[in-house]
Amino acid sequence: MAKKWYIVHTYSGFENRVKQALEERIKQYNLQEYFGDIVLPMEKVVEVVKGEKKTSSHKVYPGYILINMELNRRSWHLVQDTPKVTGFIGGQNDPVPLPDAEAEKIIQQMEERSVKPVPKYHYEKDDKVIVTEGPFANFHGVIDEVKPEKGKVRVLVSIFGRSTPVELEFGHVQKVG
Repeated sequence: MAKKWYIVHTYSGFENRVKQALEERIKQYNLQEYFGDIVLPMEKVVEVVKGEKKTSSHKVYPGYILINMELNRRSWHLVQDTPKVTGFIGGQNDPVPLPDAEAEKIIQQMEERSVKPVPKYHYEKDDKVIVTEGPFANFHGVIDEVKPEKGKVRVLVSIFGRSTPVELEFGHVQKVG
């Protein structure tokens, strides 16, 4: 029987621990022949904080990991009995495998995003926003210009009935509507 990809639900925030526990249990019970890769889908995210670019890793699917495995009674029990695992996606007793194309797409996206991080915030001209910090907090406005290299947006806010351009960091505005 060939190995297939399965999605396993874990307690949110425990994905790394579940991955480590699975790897240890596979060795402990000598079931390496039934298991391939165990993947925690991550992406690198770039954000500008106080004028400095910071890169961090974020889980793409919090609470889920991908396991390449041959499904049989022993492998199913090993995964199911791992602490902080709530179960397989697609049926508890007879889980449905993820199509290979979908798994490859997820893994390819992870690889691409590790080389070229994605911006944490995505704004476009004419997006309606509310200012969340600074002297213009709680003011509503419309994005007039996006400056991704600086991590800033120019927002037109209404002050005394007049549209006034204000340059703000990505993290100081939030989309509305």
